[in-house]
Amino acid sequence: MAIIVNLDVAMARRKMSLNELSERVGITLSNLSILKTGKAKAIRFSTLDAICKALGCQPGNLLEYVPDTAETVSEI
Repeated sequence: MAIIVNLDVAMARRKMSLNELSERVGITLSNLSILKTGKAKAIRFSTLDAICKALGCQPGNLLEYVPDTAETVSEI
């Protein structure tokens, strides 16, 4: 599964730093960094909601699905 997190793109469009987003959302810098680098295994809907409110965006602006190249239709 290849879910790409575009948090850095959304933050750049709003000219918002990780520190500012952390303060607005109430999430630690380390947890936001894990999400931003794509190392997160999951995200709570409440966290996604808070990030979308702070950035004025939709969840689809933050998350993108890119199929793995080795994945076949029969595996899905």
